Amino acid sequence: MNGPGAGFEFPTFPVAWLKRDLLLFANSIGCTSDELHFLYELHPNFAAFSTYPIILPFKHTDQEVIDFYARSASTPIEGVPKFDTKHVLDGERKLQFLKPLPVTSEGRNFEIRSKVIGVYDKGKPGTVVETEQLLVDKDTGEIYTRAVGSGFYVGQGGWGGPKGPKAVNYPPPEWAPDTTHVFQTTKESALFYRLNGDYNPLHASPEPGVKMGFGGPIIHGLFSWNHAAHAVLKAFGGSDPANLKEFQARFASPVKPADKLIFDMWKLGGADKDGFEEIRFIVRVEGGKTVLTNGRALVRCRGQAKSKL
Repeated sequence: MNGPGAGFEFPTFPVAWLKRDLLLFANSIGCTSDELHFLYELHPNFAAFSTYPIILPFKHTDQEVIDFYARSASTPIEGVPKFDTKHVLDGERKLQFLKPLPVTSEGRNFEIRSKVIGVYDKGKPGTVVETEQLLVDKDTGEIYTRAVGSGFYVGQGGWGGPKGPKAVNYPPPEWAPDTTHVFQTTKESALFYRLNGDYNPLHASPEPGVKMGFGGPIIHGLFSWNHAAHAVLKAFGGSDPANLKEFQARFASPVKPADKLIFDMWKLGGADKDGFEEIRFIVRVEGGKTVLTNGRALVRCRGQAKSKL
């Protein structure tokens, strides 16, 4: 890590969740009735969906709605300009799963530890801030997940910072997808998903989206990202959260409410010593643009899980 801002550590903050939060999340990302272990708290194999921790930096310990803009006005990064968080979009997200997540944080002390990996000046288009976030049991020091993400601060570049390293790309293979999943969003999809704790007005009220040139509200990038994780795990990992080791994708273009999403997935094989194979995927709007690129997951491939009691 080199360059202005690199290595800067944000203040830690506590996070918490209940079984009810896991049920809401699983419902909001497309889990279905044949996956009761994600949707029914009394199922003998009840489990958190693997990517749930991605929502915790938004949720903190809250059970009530919060002022998103006030929460987002985080500690300024030393050595770089102060950026306007009202004009930031997700760039790319990668999540690594290190320990199984308990179905509730009750009785435990979890926290998020965050630091800056790099701040990259892309000129007139904007600035990219890349960060690492660890979900840690404060009492034991055990790390449950490691997330690497980037935020793109629209129109906030040109301050003389480094351009940053060349991105690593994972293009889809040239052959036809091994499987395709289709999901029809609705006008209410983002309004449901935001109840997980991501209350950005951009995904509810038309005014922010109009100001940013989208013409109205757009669906959370992490809505599509988490739906893709569900599609991949169900198609290749038997809907077993233990079968997902890494998951990542890059946000390429916005999704509008009521768009139909097409998830194309490829199995590349090449299992490691623990049996995890590389899956690549893209997500596109039917008849429109690709919305998630650089999709890559490491999955221990199985048949579809049997989730009946």
